[in-house]
Amino acid sequence: MTGGEGSKSGKLTGFLLHPAAALHDTGWGHPEHQGRMRAVSSAVSKDMLALHDRVAQMEPRSASEEDVLRVHTQEHVDLIQAYSDRAMEEERSIPLESDTLVSGASWDAAMGSTGAVLTAVDGVANGTIRNAYVATRPPGHHATPTKAMGFCLFNHVAVATRYVQAKGLADRILIVDWDVHHGNGTQDVFYEDGDVFFLSLHQSPHYPGTGSAGETGAGPGEGTTRNVPLPPGTSREEYRDRFRGATEEVLSTFEPEFIFISSGYDVLKGDPLGGQELEPEDLHGFTRELMAVADRTAGGRLVVLMEGGYVPERVGAGTVAVVRALVGLDPPGS
Repeated sequence: MTGGEGSKSGKLTGFLLHPAAALHDTGWGHPEHQGRMRAVSSAVSKDMLALHDRVAQMEPRSASEEDVLRVHTQEHVDLIQAYSDRAMEEERSIPLESDTLVSGASWDAAMGSTGAVLTAVDGVANGTIRNAYVATRPPGHHATPTKAMGFCLFNHVAVATRYVQAKGLADRILIVDWDVHHGNGTQDVFYEDGDVFFLSLHQSPHYPGTGSAGETGAGPGEGTTRNVPLPPGTSREEYRDRFRGATEEVLSTFEPEFIFISSGYDVLKGDPLGGQELEPEDLHGFTRELMAVADRTAGGRLVVLMEGGYVPERVGAGTVAVVRALVGLDPPGS
């Protein structure tokens, strides 16, 4: 990867991965284990012949508490830090709840991953890069302002969206979430915010039990939440049709000036926590469609961040497909 002169033209795609993200230790028996990030790094490195001079590897900063407190309560932030400190002292991972663990490296991983998204936002906003992919770990979209859940500690995409608003970088932000699980935390944060449109396609019935089509927002945010629940085993063709239809419906009433994608790879066929049929090339197509939207309404400003996905090789393949879309290449093998 390169960070040379080409990146200043705004034509390169930023790739960001905070080094602490790989150190968050849930244990190898946990679905969200350290091998996920190793698979991402390996897959991207193996595709470097194609990605060379198209991707700028950027050094991410860590988020500040001020950044995170735009979404999460002080009590929540203090709890994550305290559990991480305790886990470091006791040299073991500690459960916050049944499936959400904190290790001694988790504070740095969560703050670093959030900070990596903010670094990407700054790069896209100031034109240093065209768009960006951020390999965030632990994932974030289940984390509510007050609670860690579903493997998630801090809600990276929500913090980044509030950052865009706080810095005056855009007035209208679109978040598209195609993780197989509904992004309940992201929805909670923006349910009454008419300037943020949250579009989620997800399997239903499924964890966490939210995301019905009747959840459309409230108060000033009425009409800016759009949920597309899909049954297990939805065909690829039907999934693509529903994605395009939902996107068209969103754009009929909302013109985004900045776009985030919560890209979950548990929507791919064969994931042990999913039940869908999609392949990496489908996510490549979804990314290209949203890039076209960003080009029309948002000056191309788009940031993708990683959510779930629990077959490491598939997470790597999905990441490469999405990154290839961002840089303007065909999916692998095409």
